[in-house]
Parts: sequence; structure tokens; C-alpha cells
Amino acid sequence: MDWSNLEEKMVSYRRHFHQYPEISHEEVKTREFIKRELESLGLKPFSFTGKDVVVDLKGANPGKMAAIRADMDALPVEEETGLPFASKNKGTMHACGHDGHMAILLGLVQFFKERQHELKGTIRFIFQHAEETVPGGANEIVANGGLEGVDAIFGCHLWQPLPLGTIGVRKGPVMAGADKFTIRIFGKGGHGSMPNETVDPTLIASLAIVQIHTIISRSLHPLEQAVVSIGELKSGTTYNVIPDSATLSGTVRQFSPEVSKQIHKRLDDILHGLCISYNAKYELNYTYGDSAVVNDAELYVLMKGKAADLFGEDKVIEIKPQLGSEDFSYYTNCIPGMYTFIGVGKEDVPYGHHHPKFDIDESMLVPAVKLLSGAVIDFLHKGEAS
Repeated sequence: MDWSNLEEKMVSYRRHFHQYPEISHEEVKTREFIKRELESLGLKPFSFTGKDVVVDLKGANPGKMAAIRADMDALPVEEETGLPFASKNKGTMHACGHDGHMAILLGLVQFFKERQHELKGTIRFIFQHAEETVPGGANEIVANGGLEGVDAIFGCHLWQPLPLGTIGVRKGPVMAGADKFTIRIFGKGGHGSMPNETVDPTLIASLAIVQIHTIISRSLHPLEQAVVSIGELKSGTTYNVIPDSATLSGTVRQFSPEVSKQIHKRLDDILHGLCISYNAKYELNYTYGDSAVVNDAELYVLMKGKAADLFGEDKVIEIKPQLGSEDFSYYTNCIPGMYTFIGVGKEDVPYGHHHPKFDIDESMLVPAVKLLSGAVIDFLHKGEAS
């Protein structure tokens, strides 16, 4: 393999995607570009949803099927990197590394196309839409038969929290499930000088926030891992009027459906008690989102071993569970999967994922291809004499 030539192509792909980002469910030109590249290799891309791009590469010999997935969508963020290939689409940016993920998957397609004659089994390359939404595009792909016949699936994330050149692996739960809730509290408005004639929803919302933040420390088992965060509070329009209602919304991150249900119930209990105490009413809308991504034990061993072989054991890091969410969970809920983290962090570049100045280190594109291709080959050829 001419790695320098492939790296040049992948960098070009990544910078093209970065310049022309598209948000979830609107990845139209991104799909068109990917289709053209796949067709130029003599491949026939197709789609399960009309929004994704998929291609199957059959090896010369029959065998299992492995899938590799990359996400295509960008974020509604105004870029501030100052890069010469910065986003040309105002208010939209690849601020999470999906531009690099697509470049890696296109590199993998070309890597395996050259080795099709010696490949055993089939590889399905999935360019997935709408990872950044809840529920994500993975849910639609699975619902439309995207995993039928697939024995295992692989994915990766270029990960700023990990030092450059390292590989992060973990067995079992690796990324959290993400839920969303919205609360409306209905009181009785009035003049700020006569609070005794009102039912103040702002006060009740404030008390609710304080009590909600005790759920983790006082309602869950101490060994459970979860986060409840309030990100939004809206109440009133002027300084001297007590409003009729207040709205707050937040997110729950957890690693099991049971914890989701427990937190949902405690939210309801807290609101019920407060509103009885203050003669108010409330609405709670709780949305169960993506579940946790759970890495298969055997695929973890395979990936960890391949990473150590390629880069050295000192470059392989056993990471802690990440409380960010990923709709890769829809795949791992159905079949064995392995989600791996590729370190792109630098001490002098402090900007993390979703930041307007976020950037990836393109030197990790080729190592990602080497790692994923090696792991997939090991999976498909498992049991063969070397």
C-alpha cells in the first residue's frame, strides 16, 4: 500500500468535507461527493434510508460480514479556527471530527479495494447521517435492515481528550445513554411588589433545580454512574413582573435503562411535591434517547491486541466510560460491536469537541486506517493459519 498517496487523498477528503459541512438530515452534497468517489472505484453505493450511503465489498472468498461506520453530519456552530479550509457554510462546522471519520472510511474503502482478491468475507461501509440528533440516523438504518447479515460492526472517534498517537479502548459500556427532559411549571403571575398574590413559578423552578441536583448523590446507588444537568431556564420577560410559567430543560447521561427510569421517576416525584407545596401545576416531558454503547468483549481483545501490535503497548490506553453519547449504540444493541478512540489531543491546543476552534490532527488518519483494517481482517480471517 502506498501510504503516502493514501494519506494525501484522505487529507484532501477531510478538508473538502470541512469546507462544506452539512447538519443532521441535510447531508445532501456530502452524500453526492461520497457516491462519486465510490463509483470512481467501480463500486455501487446504495442506501437504506435515502439519507445514508452504503457500499458492500465482497472478497474473493466467502465468509462473515463486518461493517465499518462513519458519521457524516456537522454541527450548527460558527467556525473560529481561521484555517485556510474553514467552513464556507455560515453557522455550520465540523466541530466534532466527523470530517475525519468520513476521510478514514473512504481510505478504508480504497485499502480493501486493493486487497479484494485476497479478502475473505464481505465488508459493509456505512456513511451514516444524523449522528448528532436524538434519535440518530443509526436508528433509521437499523430499522431499515442495515445490519441484516452483518456479524460485527466497528467504529472509531478521533478523540481530543486522548494524547496524540494513543488508542483508547474499553470493554463493556464505553459511551453513555442520553435522555432529554423538559419541565413546565404553571403558577399565577402578578406584580413583583405583591408576591403574596401570586404563585411564583420562577421560585419553584429554582427550588426544583436544587433538588434535581441531589438525585445523583442521594437517590442513586453510589456505584452507579450518571449525570443530570440543567441547561436551560426560561422565566419571565421583565424585571418587575412575576410570570405565569417557567420552563427548564436538561439532559440525563447514564449507562443502563434502569437508571434512566429511576431518574425519570425522581424528577416526577420532586416536581409533584414542590407543586403541591406551592399550589402550582407542572408538565414533565421525558425523552428516552440513545442507549449506552457497549463494546463486545471478544472484539475488545482483538482491537486491543491489534493496537498494541501496530503502535506498542504503551500507546494503548484503557479509558474510563465516557458520558458523551453516540448513536452507535443502536448497532451494538443488535450485534457485537467495537467503538475505539483515536487520540488527537495536543497540550497546546485546548479546544475540545463542539468548540468553534476545534480541529483534528490529520497525522492520525493513516494510523486509524491501519488499525481498523487490521482489526477487520483479523475478525474476518479468524481461525485461519498464519
